[in-house]
Amino acid sequence: MPRPRSSPPPSALAKHVQRFQELKRGLDQLEYFCKGTVLKRMTKCGKAYCACRSDPNKRHGPYFELTYKVEGKTVNVRLSPEAAPLYRAASAQFRKLKTTLQRLEKISQAVLKLQAQIAQSK
Repeated sequence: MPRPRSSPPPSALAKHVQRFQELKRGLDQLEYFCKGTVLKRMTKCGKAYCACRSDPNKRHGPYFELTYKVEGKTVNVRLSPEAAPLYRAASAQFRKLKTTLQRLEKISQAVLKLQAQIAQSK
């Protein structure tokens, strides 16, 4: 004999819905974003007698690059020292967006599961 299915407590559903709404409001505070990482590079030149070849402290730079992937290929974009902080902040915003979307998806799955249980118990 099958057991009657009990519906989840309404407070569980309300808690998830409230958290979902909070995360959605957080999206309104998002600034410009871009995928990638800003790197600071110190490089060696090709001159045989330059000090950069033997002493890592005398390498040329810093040079800033934005690095990201497109269709499996790494793309490097040279940035000016003034642009580097802007892209670094945009890159952090992209990571924040990804994390928020992952959390929204997890909550959505939980809400859908609870709603399905409620629908089955009717």
